[in-house]
Amino acid sequence: MDDAPATPATIAYFSMEVAIDDGLPTYSGGLGVLAGDHLRSAADLGLPVVGVTLRYRDGYFRQRLDGEGHQVEQPVRWSPEERLELLTPRVAVRLRDRPVEVAVWRLVLVGATGHQVPVYLLDTALSENDEGGRDVTDQLYGGDLEHRLAQEVVLGLGGPPLLAQLGHRVGTFHMNEGHSALLALSLLRQRLGPDRREVHPDDLAAVRAQCVFTTHTPVAAGHDRFPLDLVRQVLGDEAVGLLEGAGCLADGELNMTGLGMCASHFVNAVSLRHQQVSQEMFPQFDVASITNGVHATTWTGPAVQGLFDHHVPGWRVDNTALRAVSAIGLDEIRQVHTEAKEQLVEAVARRSGVALDPDVLTIGVARRATPYKRTALLLTDPDRLVALAEKGGPVQVVYAGKAHPRDEAGKEIIGQVVEAARRLWRRVPVVYLEDYSLDLARLLCAGTDLWLNTPTKPYEASGTSGMKAALNGVPSLSVLDGWWIEGHVEGVTGWSVGNGDPETDDGEDASALYTKLEQEIVPLYYERPADYDAVRRAAISLNGSYFTTERMVRQYARRAYHRPI
Repeated sequence: MDDAPATPATIAYFSMEVAIDDGLPTYSGGLGVLAGDHLRSAADLGLPVVGVTLRYRDGYFRQRLDGEGHQVEQPVRWSPEERLELLTPRVAVRLRDRPVEVAVWRLVLVGATGHQVPVYLLDTALSENDEGGRDVTDQLYGGDLEHRLAQEVVLGLGGPPLLAQLGHRVGTFHMNEGHSALLALSLLRQRLGPDRREVHPDDLAAVRAQCVFTTHTPVAAGHDRFPLDLVRQVLGDEAVGLLEGAGCLADGELNMTGLGMCASHFVNAVSLRHQQVSQEMFPQFDVASITNGVHATTWTGPAVQGLFDHHVPGWRVDNTALRAVSAIGLDEIRQVHTEAKEQLVEAVARRSGVALDPDVLTIGVARRATPYKRTALLLTDPDRLVALAEKGGPVQVVYAGKAHPRDEAGKEIIGQVVEAARRLWRRVPVVYLEDYSLDLARLLCAGTDLWLNTPTKPYEASGTSGMKAALNGVPSLSVLDGWWIEGHVEGVTGWSVGNGDPETDDGEDASALYTKLEQEIVPLYYERPADYDAVRRAAISLNGSYFTTERMVRQYARRAYHRPI
């Protein structure tokens, strides 16, 4: 008898986008970055996890800004053969009653302890498919409603059988947002077999026992919804009948978030505040909270990593050890930040031709350009911004962020910032860096002096850019929403914009933003630099040590995967 321990069941993490590095344009923003960080920490912790996503032929897009600040999108053609391994297994999914072949590529992430986590990228750009089939995986978040549904069919219905062909015995399917929720239909079909069409309560219970669902969206419009007529055309009567039989359809539509929640035994939001919002949006489900984090090794700059390696050995596999940063001298904190800031200043000059002053308080504003994020709130009253810079000390601002190609309001915001930069030049230097990317984000999060975040409440589910900044000793000035409600200690880890009221007033928040800069932050930076360095240090030791994906994945392991580590 073989007494060797059984291979632990795989945890399959499904996400519409996964950010690995800028050479793999398979992400658009925060959701993909979070997914990549989740998988990296799973590798560090030795969890038996695999990632599943799509291989987008045209990537997301490259962003260029013309002289007026108008965003110009360019496709990112890339060759998967240069980075990925094409595997032999294939499956077919049916779209509009025709088969579409799905191939799979593999990339392997290696953790700090040597454990490997494979990431599988599904691809329909195959000669066996007709043009419509080949184009399903052409571009992230491209196309119309039917195109989006087809992509989600490939992810949700193609992923589980491919994992089985690859030899993975999956014990838990983790859906990162609703895009992959159709995997519940795949599991239901597997349980029923080819002959049964009637769904019993124990069938749905068996599916739920295998599934975990994470929602990131506090805005009703952000949840994918498909009318049943379209679902019937794309998936067929049998699929609609099974979903109806399982009780996972409502109000004449397929709500992908509702499906994911219906089919999962554990559902979570991504911050305490987001849990409250999500519970109100979906009162029929129990919604827990696991606050997001970031992968510490990925998001700390070289100088900061060297500081940690010297003073806190082992921090790469035990991020909580960064609490010990509180004992590091302020002169060393200042020195590593100076090095990071010099790198940012050089990068800004190289990218834009703008020469920033490394001695000037530098504010970073880097988010997706869309109205609810209120990217331009700092520029609401240019005269007041100029006055505070002339009275308290100079200020310079670095912006970055893409607008979705169909988000005209977001594109207008970029234009507004570029125009404001033109008017403010020489009094308050403002620069908008095009083509926001992972590499640029690392420079900004490490090299700025203050991280500004001003979303409309309660639309910030979590936010992670401020966490990345905190790891590098860059404190936040942020609206009290998302993660900042949990990470904010006024004057210690950073500062708040406005108060804790659940609703947002643009005028009041803009005024509060200027007041905080005028009365506290600018004077602290110029008149008491050691005290500002103390805030940098506390941002690392209190926020950087906690808001990590190491802590986050450990919580998923205990509470959702039932794998104590």
